[in-house]
Amino acid sequence: MKRAKNSVLFLFYTIILGAIVGAVIWAFLKVMNLGIEFLWVYVPSQIDFPLYTLCVCTVGGFLIGLWKKKFGDYPEELNVVIGRVKKTGRYPYGNVFSTLGSALFPLLAGASVGPEAGLTGVIAGLCTWVGDKLKRYKKEVEELTAIGLSATLGTIFRSPMFGFIEPIESDRDTKLPQTSKIVLYLTAILSSFGIFILLNKLTGGGVAMESMEFGGMKLAEYLYAIPITAAGIIAGYLYFIFKKLTSAVHKKFVRFTVLRAVAGGLLLGTSGTFLPLTMFAGEHQISEVTETFGKIGAVMLIVIAVVKLLLTNICIDSGLKGGHFFPVIFCGVCIGCAMSLLLGVNMVFCAAIATTALVGHTLKKPLATVLLLMIVFPARLIPVMLFAAAAAKFIPTPTVLLAKEK
Repeated sequence: MKRAKNSVLFLFYTIILGAIVGAVIWAFLKVMNLGIEFLWVYVPSQIDFPLYTLCVCTVGGFLIGLWKKKFGDYPEELNVVIGRVKKTGRYPYGNVFSTLGSALFPLLAGASVGPEAGLTGVIAGLCTWVGDKLKRYKKEVEELTAIGLSATLGTIFRSPMFGFIEPIESDRDTKLPQTSKIVLYLTAILSSFGIFILLNKLTGGGVAMESMEFGGMKLAEYLYAIPITAAGIIAGYLYFIFKKLTSAVHKKFVRFTVLRAVAGGLLLGTSGTFLPLTMFAGEHQISEVTETFGKIGAVMLIVIAVVKLLLTNICIDSGLKGGHFFPVIFCGVCIGCAMSLLLGVNMVFCAAIATTALVGHTLKKPLATVLLLMIVFPARLIPVMLFAAAAAKFIPTPTVLLAKEK
């Protein structure tokens, strides 16, 4: 009887935890969007200064460098956060508030990164802190942090099942938690997602990435999935090549925190001046690309994608840190639109395959990749998306080289 009571009480705590996670994510993204609106829409509308982008990014890089010099090189990358939680069941929470600033400032400065890395670190720390305070549930403290992590991923990417599958899907084998744990994970994820959606509707917030509609096409045209998948994997190769290059530069200048951040801001501002679509996470620019890709042209779309893949790694390794998921999704859509123009095939089909191959190449988790991208692409394309994600996983890639270097 007592055990059942404790289980029900812990389930209640899990619901509360999920609600807190959803509220924190909503508040962070709300502040981020308001800040971006002010810096990049309102202020430019009031002044006419051709070098505004360059100046804001460079000054932003300088301020971020000073912040990191004082508080440390945060946030950690998403895979690092997940790895630490899996290994220790905990995440440090002594620097939660400084990590919030470290996660927010690059986004305001227009960095080509997403909010997921910073938010997962912050919430993982908060969940560990909550677990430490619930002394009667010492055994469940580790589980609370993992549950909070899943809720965060499911809410940020608007895909509850992605939040559940991503942390447990493995390169070797995927083991589902016990039934009781599955209930806790899904409860927290749905609680977080529900609060996020509710707050968004109450404040008039919209959906960042709208789902694309697919009207269908001839059966023979599905064979184009092969070259389009190849294009996505090639883009994945470029991503890792760029990652190796920027990581090498980072190692040589690791002690020059402010200098690295200023250089990153300068490069970001230069790229943004000539190619505005290479800035920011990319989630809000996807609809702009899909609506005007014919005017942009195949060559320019490929240039934008390649530059953004490089710029994302530059931002991360220079100190303007964040996540890479949203920028990579944007790049996949650009490549898909370019392939549509070159092959004369349905744009949504091309975008879905190219994006899945590219994201699948960086993530190496086919099921999680498809679940993540279901927020953008229609369910009718799941079979070919699974093909692209599986090909991206099993074809040898530079990730092997990176693993050997480590």
